[in-house]
Amino acid sequence: MNKKLIFLDIDGTLTSPGSNVPPESALEAIRAAREEGHKAFLCTGRNFDMLSPLLQYGCFDGAVASGGGYVFIGDEVLFDCPMTDEQRDTAMRLFKQTGVFRTVEAVDGSFCDDGMAEFLNVVSGGNSELVRWRKALEADLGMRPMAEYDGRPIYKVVFMCRSAEQLAPAIEALEKDFFFVVQDMNGADCLNGEIVNRKFDKGKGILRVCERLGCDVADTVGFGDSMNDLEMIETVGISVCMANGSPQLKKRSQIVCPAVDEDGLAQAFRDLALVSSTKNDV
Repeated sequence: MNKKLIFLDIDGTLTSPGSNVPPESALEAIRAAREEGHKAFLCTGRNFDMLSPLLQYGCFDGAVASGGGYVFIGDEVLFDCPMTDEQRDTAMRLFKQTGVFRTVEAVDGSFCDDGMAEFLNVVSGGNSELVRWRKALEADLGMRPMAEYDGRPIYKVVFMCRSAEQLAPAIEALEKDFFFVVQDMNGADCLNGEIVNRKFDKGKGILRVCERLGCDVADTVGFGDSMNDLEMIETVGISVCMANGSPQLKKRSQIVCPAVDEDGLAQAFRDLALVSSTKNDV
């Protein structure tokens, strides 16, 4: 078996949404896979600051971060593509004018509008993506008030609002350079999404890692749960969606494994022979 590059989304895949603590079975599986010569990478919309708690487990060789806008292996940065000042200022101004809640993500910090936590409490309805952001605002991911944002380079803007009409001015001004990715909110009274630079995505980030390591993309495995993982799922040689994931992503994936809180990653690693049958028994 050729050695694989394994790419793992975080929220809803490696951890419960908004958490920084993977199941022990997942950590054991990743460690065992690396012992057998495979390499493991985070592949996430989180910026470096928000993913860094996961690096402390010592299980990862690098990451495709900020949805592909910041890619690194060890201490080597392969790709770094923040928004231009003009793009950032246009998005911020138009979202503010139409009452859209904004979260901006830099390498070393994230900043969100006042009132977003209260908004999420009203509209979440238990939806995992919204619960992720509510938890982040309350504690786990260290988001700071927008008043503290100091103009540092940012890679994307996450938005939340009630209606598509609120997004229309920003879409008109920015869709030439950015995708407006809206998550499936399962009937929640809210639009949640992000604007992502057309210069990058998770799939392009994976290709950059493959090129640097001289690895055939056919020897990659990707694990995700939501439609912001689509480019990853469409790029990797073997695509896996979590059982707790988006119905649309399940249809696009080759494999559906058990949910994140049901030792899904450990099971998938065994099924795909990323670990030997004698390792990582749970």
